[in-house]
Amino acid sequence: MSEERPPAVSVIMPSYRVSQYIGEAIESILAQTFKDYEIIVVNDGSPDTEELERVLAPYMDRIVYIEQENRGCSAARNTAILASRGRYLSLLDPDDIWEKHYLEVQVGMLELDPSIDLVYPNATIFGDMPDSGRLFMDLSPSHGEVTFESLVCQQCNVMISVTARREAIVGAGMFDESLRSAEDFDMWLRLAHAGGRIVYHREPLVRYRRRRGSLSSNPAWMCRNVLRVFQKAEEGLDLSVREREVMRLQALHFRALKDLYEGKQAFFQGEVDSAIENLTRANEFFKSGKLRLTCLMLRVWPQLLLRAYDIRDRFIIGANTKY
Repeated sequence: MSEERPPAVSVIMPSYRVSQYIGEAIESILAQTFKDYEIIVVNDGSPDTEELERVLAPYMDRIVYIEQENRGCSAARNTAILASRGRYLSLLDPDDIWEKHYLEVQVGMLELDPSIDLVYPNATIFGDMPDSGRLFMDLSPSHGEVTFESLVCQQCNVMISVTARREAIVGAGMFDESLRSAEDFDMWLRLAHAGGRIVYHREPLVRYRRRRGSLSSNPAWMCRNVLRVFQKAEEGLDLSVREREVMRLQALHFRALKDLYEGKQAFFQGEVDSAIENLTRANEFFKSGKLRLTCLMLRVWPQLLLRAYDIRDRFIIGANTKY
């Protein structure tokens, strides 16, 4: 790649505790049919820096490597964006993998239609979670036009491995460095609200790793952070009356989900009183007979209920779902 001519695409890779995965991710970039790119890896103060740099050593002449103190994924992405030279930005988390036609398809769509600011594909989930092998859009669907409202209501769910026009991401303010989770959701909301055009297609061009113990695998944590994004949008965006009402109703839904997941976590940790309190509060929204029965069993036979979960995980699901 010529130093005088900037690449078409800057691949953005924020890195923290990913040394065991990042080599495979980089290999998937190098295998792309579309070759006009640069790779920017930002080491966000990772405690496994020594191992990370050992893994990256064979690729150092193919990547831009930046090291900074730990400031979170948003800050790492922003550092890479500011260092980028491409007119397009492609986000690749270092524990995910691209199919070889990813850039060819994504860039092709942006080149063909200048009105598109961001495009996201489908993905195949893999890893050590029960949904391994399923498609992202089967679990997190996208239907209809991507708008502020459809994002808030989860009618459209943006897969993180997007390709976007650099000017659109920068113009929307880049990633909010005060957010340590759901920062991508916040970015898409701001981009859509500012008039950016987000589109999608259903070809699974990414292998999306879900792993036990990651923050994204903790649904209660995710709900708390989505609620924080909603509050930020309410305070910082010039929302219409309809947009505010849509977000208010969806916030009620996410608060109930948060209570539901926190109740399940409390139960699995043996905190029965806390579990009953959270699940009862969740059911004020869901009004579910199943939840009402669960709360009753928690009061009378908590150990029997836990045994029922163990049997379900072992003989029906074949995986531990107590997370």
